[in-house]
Amino acid sequence: MRQYSSSHAMEEAGTMSSRNLHLFSVKDELTASLSQNIAKQLQQAIDKKGRASLIVSGGNTPKPLFERLSQIEIAWEKVTVGLCDERWLAPSHDESNENLVRTHLLQNKASRAKFVGMYTAAKRAEEAQKECSQRIKEQLLPFDVLLLGMGNDGHTASLFPQNEKLDQAFALDSEALCLAIAPDSAPHMRMSLTLKAIVSAEHLYLHFEGEEKLALYYEAIEETDWHKMPICAVLHQDIKDVEVYCYE
Repeated sequence: MRQYSSSHAMEEAGTMSSRNLHLFSVKDELTASLSQNIAKQLQQAIDKKGRASLIVSGGNTPKPLFERLSQIEIAWEKVTVGLCDERWLAPSHDESNENLVRTHLLQNKASRAKFVGMYTAAKRAEEAQKECSQRIKEQLLPFDVLLLGMGNDGHTASLFPQNEKLDQAFALDSEALCLAIAPDSAPHMRMSLTLKAIVSAEHLYLHFEGEEKLALYYEAIEETDWHKMPICAVLHQDIKDVEVYCYE
C-alpha cells in the first residue's frame, strides 16, 4: 500500500485540510484496511458517547467492503446506518440503495445495527425534503463515519455535473441536510445529502477503484469548477480531511 498526503490552506481561518490518498495494488488489502478503520472509529464513538452513526453510498464498489465490515465484531446494536443518497424507489426495488445496504451490510454481526433510510411515503422526492432532513437530524446526526463514492462523470452521492440544484447543494449556509435531485444523466429521481451534511462527518472517506477512476481523481484535484465535477466540492473544501482509498 502506498500513501500520499496533500494539503491546502483555509484562507480565512488559516487552518489546514488534507487529502490522504491510500493506494492499494491488492483489492482485498484495501477492503481489510478500510473496514478495520471504519469499525475502529465506530467503536471509538460508541465508547465516547454511547452510540455511533455510519453513512454509506450505494453502487457495486462498496459491496465487498460492506460484507467484510459486517463480519467485524463491534457493538453494532449501538450503530445507526444511513445513506449519502437514495433513488426514489421503494426499498424492495433492486436499484434501491437501502436494499443494497440491507443485503450486503446489515448481515452477520452488523445485523444488530439500526437502519434509517431516506425514502418516505411521499410520491415525489421534492415533497419529502423536509421530512428527510428532519429524520436525519433526529436519528443520525452527528455523523461519525461517512463513506462516499465517485462516478465516472465526477459525481458523488447524487450530486451530478451541471445539475440545477448544485448551488443549493453546495451552500454551506443552508439548513438543508438533503435535497431532491433530478439527474440529467442517470435514471430515477434522487435524494442526496448536501455538502454541508457530508463535511459535518467526524471521519470522511472517498472510496473508488481502477486506473480510470484514479485518473479522474487526479483531474478533480486540478479542476476548479465544482459544477463540472461535483466531487471537487468535497476534495477542495477546507472543513474536513478526506481519506481517499483506491485500488489500482
